[in-house]
Amino acid sequence: MRNNRFTTIRKTIKVLPFSFFPRPSLLLSLLLLSFLLFTSCGARSGYFKMEGRFLHLNQGEVYVYSPDGIIEGFDTIKIEAGRFAYEIPCEERGTLVMVFPNLSEHAIFAEPGEAASVKADASHLKEMEVEGNDDNELMTTFRKMVSNVSPPEEAKLAAQFIKDHPEAFMGTYLVRKYFLQSMTPDYRQASTLLSMMEKEQDDNHSLKRMKTLVQQLSASAVGSPLPSFKAKDINGQAVSDAGMHSGVAVVNLWSTWNYSSQEMLRIIREAYSRSGRRMKVVTICVDPKIDKFQRDMMERDTITWPIVCDGTMIESPVLKKLGLAQMPDVVIYQNGRVVARGLTGEALREKLRELVK
Repeated sequence: MRNNRFTTIRKTIKVLPFSFFPRPSLLLSLLLLSFLLFTSCGARSGYFKMEGRFLHLNQGEVYVYSPDGIIEGFDTIKIEAGRFAYEIPCEERGTLVMVFPNLSEHAIFAEPGEAASVKADASHLKEMEVEGNDDNELMTTFRKMVSNVSPPEEAKLAAQFIKDHPEAFMGTYLVRKYFLQSMTPDYRQASTLLSMMEKEQDDNHSLKRMKTLVQQLSASAVGSPLPSFKAKDINGQAVSDAGMHSGVAVVNLWSTWNYSSQEMLRIIREAYSRSGRRMKVVTICVDPKIDKFQRDMMERDTITWPIVCDGTMIESPVLKKLGLAQMPDVVIYQNGRVVARGLTGEALREKLRELVK
């Protein structure tokens, strides 16, 4: 957007007659105009701004969260007359994920002092266009590339796209989406791609954190044994792996700000009731603390199994030991071995139906 505005200014200057330039007041006005054109599209220093417009979505709400922590929890973006504006403090590059009413998710890449322009048809969100920096424009290219292909082909194209653009920050999002959050995570491929990117992005802290994440997740890959752990639940009672090495056991992450994790709880509760409460379940809450709001929510959803909340959020040592490091997440054990992990929605429901008859 900035380049287009500068092009307009250059063209304007080029066609002005020579006699125009000796007039300092007019030249000063032109310089001031160019400054205003330049800054009107950007964000304030230390902030990131995005604006956009949608066809077929005149009014409503879109939620936004950050998988790498540049905002905490969920924010709400109001859409009025098909337009929105959103600005946040931003000190380093990061990822924002917009969650639309149909629950589809689309990433926007933030940089300090930068702005992004979003344009989309709400009935064809896979072709959403985002301008404003190289990562957003690359993501637009990739989004259009995979808009009409099958999920396996999407993953192949994602891997090749990362190999073709190892310098791109947006590659960390593609690794997370296609190789970590899939129904069949591929930790080896994720590790290979992250190492390739690291050579080109030595200052990318999100990438380094993701490499640590992959190491943690690899510890709970399918077939891995249930590690020993000890903790206390929100009532001060001891919780451990004792009794979880036989039959079906489930460990999951939950927070009050993540809708998918709440839906996961309801699916687990169905299986727990179907098992006659014989299925073992431990939930780790990554909220900073448990207060009346969380307790009311647990009572409403009839959660009676142990909830661990030690106040350390995603840095919880129990969470790391069990190889849970993304929100939401779940690991399913049978007779002390991992049989599935990372499932959500119907895939999780079907797996638990299969195991808990």
